[in-house]
Parts: sequence; structure tokens; C-alpha cells
Amino acid sequence: MNSMIDADFQVDQILQGDCIYLLGRIPDKSIDLVFADPPYNLQLEKELWRPNLSRVNGVDETWDQFSSFEAYDQFTQEWLSGCRRVLKDTGTIWVIGSYHNIFRVGRILQDLGYWILNDVVWIKNNPMPNFHGVRFTNAHETLIWAQKIKGNRYTFNYQAMKSLNHEGALHGSVQMRSDWKLPLCTGKERIKINGEKAHPTQKPEALLDRVILASTSPGDNILDPFFGTGTTGAVAKRLGRHWIGIEANPSYVSIAQERINHVLTPDLTEEITARGNGRGKRIPFTCLIETGLLKEGQILYFGLRSDIQAILQADGKIKCGEFTGSIHKVGRELQKSPCNGWTAWYYIDEESGFWRQINELRKRLQNEVASGDQSFSKS
Repeated sequence: MNSMIDADFQVDQILQGDCIYLLGRIPDKSIDLVFADPPYNLQLEKELWRPNLSRVNGVDETWDQFSSFEAYDQFTQEWLSGCRRVLKDTGTIWVIGSYHNIFRVGRILQDLGYWILNDVVWIKNNPMPNFHGVRFTNAHETLIWAQKIKGNRYTFNYQAMKSLNHEGALHGSVQMRSDWKLPLCTGKERIKINGEKAHPTQKPEALLDRVILASTSPGDNILDPFFGTGTTGAVAKRLGRHWIGIEANPSYVSIAQERINHVLTPDLTEEITARGNGRGKRIPFTCLIETGLLKEGQILYFGLRSDIQAILQADGKIKCGEFTGSIHKVGRELQKSPCNGWTAWYYIDEESGFWRQINELRKRLQNEVASGDQSFSKS
């Protein structure tokens, strides 16, 4: 997956340096999607402390500090102009921000000729409290999704988003809404160095999953001009997309590159996005993990054979001995012939103790999404 987008420039790489300067190296109309998580310009004037007198590790890096709103607006206009130049005429851009900057970014987007398609609210399941108790808890961030040219064709995988909208299905709606309830980046996913967060604003991979699945196709080129620890690149690679990251901080570049090196490239002949058909909604295997029907670390059994076991990983892949990949790919390696993983792999139901085909879980979820039935059971 090291495709060239012109004779002198390659994708799947991190460019280290100033984003505005390095945007100039990327060819015109070569990018399908931009995801940007720019500096918030928090304008912090003093340190923040918890009631227990421990210091809050907030965003106080130099890259988030600007001398004035005018300086921030100039910076925003320059990088957004660069992104618009490199976007294909059918391309779109996602920009995420807080109340500190997103309204200024939105105005500049419109002034530059972008056409806003949606704003999406990321509602954090586990937000940081307001320690001083003088404002509402800041429990969300806003994403703006815009196309380069009003009225042009653009990518929106509508059926994929419907299939992923499990929460909506439980409440009688299958269309993906513009309020996304996702947790902050925590636990094993949060990259730390010596026990401290490597980056103060690392985004959860689940957020990038939705953005990339919604608005790109396998093989598309995705640009992140504020790459940080490489979440966009890691998710893009896992989903079979090409990526380009721009990052000024050499420490972040090193972390991001190592992270992405450990992501396996998918088999693009297999299903990457969920698409509808006449027989019902296609459900990606990862949906079974996202809904809690299967869990990371759970054991799956091949063809009702207890001696052939695979361990389920968080990204939806399974590991069976020397083989790691999708349920289809690992099954194909085991039987040396094409394999439908949905019918080949089994799990043990905790309540009944019976062996059950994982395809049963998929069928239940398909019916759930189609009907909006709130009585869906994990058994």
C-alpha cells in the first residue's frame, strides 16, 4: 500500500515540518478526504487544578498558542486554503474543534468557498468535569463536514452508516444521526510515555472509524495536516485507505510512525464497508464487538473443533496460531480453500453453555437494525 499520486510524491508517509509549507508539496487535486484537528487556541491564562490539588494536564503546548484572534484566523485561512487546493473537486473535509475555535473555523471555511454538509456533535461519554463549578461541564466537541465545491458529487456511504447505527436502531431510527456518543481515548488505546499522555488531544479510533467509513472508499487518499500521534493514519491503514500526515513535532512523528507500522494492511478483496442489499443490511464483523455481543480476548472455535481456537482482537481481527486476519482470511488459511467466516466460526454462549455460530449474532443484529426492535437480546 505505497501508491503514488504523482511522479514525485508518495502517500502512506509522514511529512515532518510546518503544515502550511508542506501542504505546498502535495499535488493539486490529489486528496479525497481531509481530516483536521487543528490547534484549539484555548487562550489559557493560568494553570488548572483539581480539588485534590493535583494539576490537570491540559493543552498548554506552544503549538496551541497564538498572539491574537487575528493571528489564529490568518493561520486558519492559510491551512484551509492549502487543503482546498489539494482536495479533488469531489473531495470533502472534516474539521473538529471546541467552542474556543470551531465557530471561527466555520466562518473561514465558508469564506473560502467550502460548502458545509453537516455539523456533527461528538458527545463524550466520559468528559472531564468542570473543577471550579462555574460553568457547564464541557461534554462535547463539534465536527464540521464540508465539500470543496457546492453541488459536486461526493462520497457518503449511507448504508454503511445505517448499519453502524446500533444505538439509533434501539430507538426506532436506523439513519445515522449527527450526534455521536463515543468515549474519550482512554485505557490501552491512550498512548503514554512514562505514565503521562503522549499527546493531550489524542482522538479515539472509533471517531475516525466513522469519519473514514462515512466519506471515503477503499484506496482513497486521506490527508491529516495535524497528525499528532497518528490516529488518522492508523485507522486509514486498517480500513484500506491511503494516508498522508503532516506533523511538526519530531516526538509525535516517531510515535505515530511506530504505531502505524504495527497496523496490518487489510485484504482489500474482503468487505471493508457495510453496504445494503436485497437480503438485508450487511453488518461488518466489528459491529459485534462494538455492541458487546463479542468481546476482545474472547475465544472463537473453528468448525465446532475445540482444538482450533482463535482469540478475538479489538480491531475485529482474530489470531489463530501463526495466522492473524479477518474471520474469512484466517478460515481460508486453515482449510486451504475459500471460507465464509460467518458460518465457520463458533462461540460458546455464556448463558446456555451451547456452541453457537457467530452468524446467529449477525442475523439478530440485521433484524435489529431493520426493525428497530428494542427487545434485542445478547443471548
